[in-house]
Amino acid sequence: MLFKKNKKEDVTNFWVSYADLMAGLLFVFILLIGAIVTKSIILKNNLQNSENSVEKTKSALQLKSDEIQELKAMLFQKNTQLSSFSNKIVVLQSIINDANASLLEKEKNLDDYKGKVLVLSNELNEKKQAVKLKDKELLKLLNTLGDKETRYDRLVAQMQKTKIKIKNLTGIRIKVISELKKILGKKIKINPKNGSLRFSSNILFDTGKAKLKNSAKAQLKKVFIEYVGALMNNKSIKDNINKIIIEGHTDSDGTFLYNLELSQKRAYEVMNYLLSLNFVKKNHIKHLMIASGRSYLDTIKDANGKEDKQASRRIEIKFSLKNQNAMKEIERILDEK
Repeated sequence: MLFKKNKKEDVTNFWVSYADLMAGLLFVFILLIGAIVTKSIILKNNLQNSENSVEKTKSALQLKSDEIQELKAMLFQKNTQLSSFSNKIVVLQSIINDANASLLEKEKNLDDYKGKVLVLSNELNEKKQAVKLKDKELLKLLNTLGDKETRYDRLVAQMQKTKIKIKNLTGIRIKVISELKKILGKKIKINPKNGSLRFSSNILFDTGKAKLKNSAKAQLKKVFIEYVGALMNNKSIKDNINKIIIEGHTDSDGTFLYNLELSQKRAYEVMNYLLSLNFVKKNHIKHLMIASGRSYLDTIKDANGKEDKQASRRIEIKFSLKNQNAMKEIERILDEK
């Protein structure tokens, strides 16, 4: 009975031990599972961190790749520039070589020039010696010339004074014309260059005729008396008057001889009328008056240089001065350079 009890107890103890064993195993299994889960979580976290690190590494690598591409592009550009620079260096080297060759040629020429300069220097020294001797002779001549220049300067000064005096004398025509303008004023228009009066032939004569129109005589008389009166009543002018000239002029239509005869007859006709005036007799100017026909030698030109035929057909009354030809010659000589 006791045996049975022990056997039952053994069985009980067995199951108790078995239960404890299983409990222990279960606990170990649980611990193992916990460790595995923990390890798995840790590994998963590590794996996630690794993946993140890998992604970061990839991004960094991508950036590095882009930088590498940029560096490659820059390197290609630099290589291109370097190639261009190399070409330029080759060209420059060629230019330098040419310049060196030219320099060598110039140095050679310079050596030749130095030799020539040396020869010229020797010749120059010889000439300097000759010049020194001539300088002494020149100094003597200069001293002599100095005295002559002083006398020459005096002569030039005297000549200048004489020239001014002669110029004043030869300017008498300008003075006479200026005085005439003042006296006549705007009443009678005269030629500003020679101081002459001008009458249109159409007013004085019929076409192709040499007989003075009666209708023109009064005006001719009035203007002539005022003009000649201005000459004769001013002593500074009268003393220089040589002749009072009546000139006939035509246009270029017809022959020269025909126009010469017509202009001469018209000039005589006007002078004959003027000689009949009491004014001429009273002032004793008959001996001063002359008539001259000029044909078409002195035609009048318009602004375009063409003959103004109506203006060319005219009678001019003018004056000449004493010694006029001599004064013109003196003016020409004085104005020569």
